[in-house]
Amino acid sequence: MRPLPPLRALLAFEATARHLSVGRASEELCISPSAVSHQLRSIEEYLGVRLFHRTTRSMKLTDAGFVCDAEYDMHARSC
Repeated sequence: MRPLPPLRALLAFEATARHLSVGRASEELCISPSAVSHQLRSIEEYLGVRLFHRTTRSMKLTDAGFVCDAEYDMHARSC
């Protein structure tokens, strides 16, 4: 059985997906933007897919990121 991804990476993904901003996610989570980026990279490596389209000034969820975000929301609401 494959271990679960780190909780911090999931929290970073959820906050970044909601804000579509690493900076805003970092403010919410009280960590540096660099730490958020590292967490996003770790969850993308864990899943083997890109979750965001990144440009210098914007972010968009990829199709895989959209599915992961919807799954996260569904599970978070059921708790």
